[in-house]
Amino acid sequence: MDVFVKFNRKNIQDRQIDTLIGLSKGVLADGTVNQAEAEFLMSWLIQNRQSSDNPVIINLLQKVSAMLEDGVLDKEESEELLGILRKISGDSAEIGELAKTSSLPINEPLPEIGFEGASFLFTGTCAFGTRKQCHEATEALGGAISKTVNKNLNYLVLGTYVTDSWAHETFGRKIEKAVEYRDSGVPIVILTEEHWAQSGKLT
Repeated sequence: MDVFVKFNRKNIQDRQIDTLIGLSKGVLADGTVNQAEAEFLMSWLIQNRQSSDNPVIINLLQKVSAMLEDGVLDKEESEELLGILRKISGDSAEIGELAKTSSLPINEPLPEIGFEGASFLFTGTCAFGTRKQCHEATEALGGAISKTVNKNLNYLVLGTYVTDSWAHETFGRKIEKAVEYRDSGVPIVILTEEHWAQSGKLT
């Protein structure tokens, strides 16, 4: 279950979640998430994780910890975290809807994925788990992780939280570059996270 999608504010009488929603709204006030805010959020999550089995807190802590693993919250990670906090706080502005294949440049029809020896690049926030978890799952199936969109890339996987306003997001540049290569004849496949997970029997 994707706890961010299934999370229903009215059905959870949990003081920690009430506090988390308040924290999220505070961080969202200026429309960005900076390093200090992400570190404060992680500290709060660590403290509350010790006394909570709430899947929202557990999942969010995993994601924030992975983002700060190298000690730096880069621009793309900041955008991802912003989107997640908007979902938690109930803010539907701009990032409130899940991806619509009609407005995303997904390959049609989606081909069967051959993992062994193929290169993958993930962009946007994934429902499956953290970026690191997605990488590990792909590598366990024989795939390799690429750091950039290039002519040797086989698959660009769009996370579930890539929205129909993708062109205006930080990760939009990766999608645009992949589309340019694909249009020029380079066999790059742009696919949904759902198709990636189903192909790898990860769901």
